[in-house]
Amino acid sequence: MNQKKSTSILKKFLLFNLLVFSILGLFTFIYLQAIQPNLVKKKSSSHLVVIKNTTDHLQRLRIDFDEKGLNTFLLSARFLFQSLDRVQFFNLKGNLVGDTNMLDLDQNVFSRFDLIIEQEINNPSVNQAESNNINTINNEPDYYKEIKNTILNKIKKEPFVIESKIKKDFLVQTLDKVLIEKKKVGYILVSEESNEILVAVDERKNFIIRTVLAVALVILIFSIFLNKYILKPISFLVKYTESIKVKSSKSINIDDFFVRRDEVGKLTQSIHEMTLDLQKRTNRAETFSTDLAHEIRNPLASLKGASELLDKSIEQKDREKLLNIINHDAERIERLITDYTQMLKDEASLSREKMLIIDLNLIIRNVVEDFKQDIESLNKKIDIEIIIKKNKQKSFHVLGIEGRIEQVIANLLDNAISFSQNNSKITVEIVEEKNYFTTTFKDEGPGFNEKNIENIFKRFYSNRPKNFGEHSGLGLNIVKNIIELHNGRIKASNRTDIKGAQIEVVLPKHT
Repeated sequence: MNQKKSTSILKKFLLFNLLVFSILGLFTFIYLQAIQPNLVKKKSSSHLVVIKNTTDHLQRLRIDFDEKGLNTFLLSARFLFQSLDRVQFFNLKGNLVGDTNMLDLDQNVFSRFDLIIEQEINNPSVNQAESNNINTINNEPDYYKEIKNTILNKIKKEPFVIESKIKKDFLVQTLDKVLIEKKKVGYILVSEESNEILVAVDERKNFIIRTVLAVALVILIFSIFLNKYILKPISFLVKYTESIKVKSSKSINIDDFFVRRDEVGKLTQSIHEMTLDLQKRTNRAETFSTDLAHEIRNPLASLKGASELLDKSIEQKDREKLLNIINHDAERIERLITDYTQMLKDEASLSREKMLIIDLNLIIRNVVEDFKQDIESLNKKIDIEIIIKKNKQKSFHVLGIEGRIEQVIANLLDNAISFSQNNSKITVEIVEEKNYFTTTFKDEGPGFNEKNIENIFKRFYSNRPKNFGEHSGLGLNIVKNIIELHNGRIKASNRTDIKGAQIEVVLPKHT
């Protein structure tokens, strides 16, 4: 099965934002397209109110829908058109029969709409005073021709809205029929300058453009930040783990990320520590397997030699000696395998068990009491004393696994007892320092005779030639592994006050 090509988070992030931007852009375009029509419709609605009121007045006053009657009406009802630029009346044939701009009215009442100028087609030099003459029978201007054409041919239903732009001004016109006693007698055209519509549309467009640019800038900055401070480090970590997986000779430098105090720095540190721990365990397993094979090979060779001699031996004394050798070597092999299996189980369980806050003093006292009972049952005369220094409350809180700490104390006490003679004393001394606790196990045995005392913590090392085979040499090595997994350290030395050995265990204090 072909593996799908992975896509970086940055690309997914940018594609997602592009999709969102496209959708928002589509809705924004639709919104901008609807702004002007909605504002024009609102403006036209106010025109229709004026047209309806005018129609009601014409019907109530019984005004003839002709030039004379409408001029009289305009003079008497000018208050209806105070908020408008121009109101025009057309008959059913599309001819102009009334116009507020043609009246000699107070300019405070009407604001003359000068942008629409009546002009003769064949005489463009005619002045404005002449062009305002309503009697343009043979020389109708283009404006009126367009209105007439709209009334006669274009208008399908009323009202009819006309939008036009003259020079820099935006004009909204509403054309609607006039019904007198339910009979259509003509049309009214209301014209109003509506530059505020264009201003409103431009304001909304500018606001949206500014908003889009601001959001795009924020996304750009965030994308750069995301790539530099999050995605790039993660990419390095991926390469780092892959190089370890394929055992690449090319090293990936991630030291720059260790100085960071954020989540990426913590993740880098965690992955690095986990990698080192896995490498350490792998190397330990490989070395341990080699050492175990070497340790088993010696008793196996002895077994083979003893079994070969057993067939050739005639004397009973020699046969018993060979059988003892075979039994001794078989027990050693069994002990090696048993301790090795237990050690693997301990390491596996240590990685799964959860560390809790425990009292080191209490654990030591419980283990010491158990050993005192065992010593009494064996009729040995070995005293175990606990000494506490620099701690009034006698509580030593550390973060650890209680069963494993008990295992460490038991192994160290067992090791001290095995080297101690009757009428001797073992001292367990607990000292509280600033950031850690030091527990020292002191015995009165022969001490260490090795040039390098640290060898006692190596696997399969045993300093008991008289009792060879009774111990696998893994006890102190197991102790060291457990202490290191608790972020502690262990050290062995000879006592300076009297003859004997001492082992110091240092564990960090829980605060």
